Amino acid sequence: MSTAATRTADPDHLWSVTEHLEDILATVRPLEPIELQLLDAQGCVLVDDVTVPVSLPPFDNSSMDGYAVRVADIAGASEEFPAVLTVIGDVAAGQAEAPRVGPGEAARIMTGAPLPPGAEAVVPVEWTDGGLGEGPVSGMRARSANPEGATGQVAVHRAAEARAHVRAQGSDVKAGERALAAGTILGPPQLGLLAAIGYASVRVHPRPRVVVLSTGSELVPPGETPAAGQIHDSNSFALTAAARDAGAIAYRVGAVADDAETLRSTIEDQLVRADLVVTTGGVSVGAYDVVKEALESVGDEDEEGSGIDFRKLAMQPGKPQGFGTIGPDHTPLLALPGNPVSSYVSFEIFVRPAIRTLMGLPDVHRPTTTATLRAPKALTSPAGRRQYLRGTYADGEVTPVGGAGSHLVAALAHADALIVIPEDTESVEPAAEVEVVLLG
Repeated sequence: MSTAATRTADPDHLWSVTEHLEDILATVRPLEPIELQLLDAQGCVLVDDVTVPVSLPPFDNSSMDGYAVRVADIAGASEEFPAVLTVIGDVAAGQAEAPRVGPGEAARIMTGAPLPPGAEAVVPVEWTDGGLGEGPVSGMRARSANPEGATGQVAVHRAAEARAHVRAQGSDVKAGERALAAGTILGPPQLGLLAAIGYASVRVHPRPRVVVLSTGSELVPPGETPAAGQIHDSNSFALTAAARDAGAIAYRVGAVADDAETLRSTIEDQLVRADLVVTTGGVSVGAYDVVKEALESVGDEDEEGSGIDFRKLAMQPGKPQGFGTIGPDHTPLLALPGNPVSSYVSFEIFVRPAIRTLMGLPDVHRPTTTATLRAPKALTSPAGRRQYLRGTYADGEVTPVGGAGSHLVAALAHADALIVIPEDTESVEPAAEVEVVLLG
């Protein structure tokens, strides 16, 4: 079991937010590293530093379509007095060998092609007549339509300094340098870099698989018309999306009715595809709060070290919480309250850090800052509770959105921050400095 079960058996013990989070993070461990092909590694966290085996670019190459030349041959060139050079051939990207450029010579060169021996700079084709014997041109004609362009003469209308329009070998990264550090999340640019330096696969912590399910006989899926006393299931959608936003591969399970045996069997069936299970609803003290009934004994008889501990936290919203491990693999499970705001705030404070820990990230928390409170009146908070209020943050100021009610899902949709009121604070005046958790 997690350290929770051994820390206290007192059902009236009020846990702090910090205690509960520390217990979760002391139990959850990064997933074992695996080797994945590059595209399969997208969104995963790099396990080891990656060192560059070959410099990028691996050779001096042209950054323009134009002519590779010697600097002395085009010194003082102008449209009135162009430097006329003999074109000795083409240098295309991917070409293995290139002609040597001697005095009075030029090689027609394409972007990305290696700088030929003897050449010191590249003049863009727009600085030349393109070998047509007329004024400046805007581009090269296709080789298939103008094969003779690789020979003959070209008039260069402007001078260039040494190394002009040349991308130097190793100017991006040099062999032996660190390309990516362990702990990096692999997005498109990082995968592109790995491919560019020759990596076909990479060792990563895989993205955790998170199963999200909500409970309650009153819940019906969106698209169906609720009967009297029923409401649409929103929590499972919000939390599944939040898990994906955190970096997980998330699976949403349809709402489970208030039946302990059905819930227990549903969770046990989901363990085969779960690195983390998140439930929402049914963790309070009501007669129909079946998550506690279903999970308090899961694993206790069959799996040593497994079990779920249900707690009361000194926070608002989100007082009732559950945490532990279940099943043969001791899969972590977080049981969140059912009210929409309570479940989302609980996810941000507890579940998101757990997901980021499973991913192997060094920093698992949302960024925080201080901001000036903009409100028409003082904000109140219950003594001894850490309160999280929804807000909008901009330019160092935060404005509350909606009230403190844990059912106000519309206000939550307009918030991009959480205003944190500490346990020892019962009132915060307008213009005061407050801690803010940034959600965007």
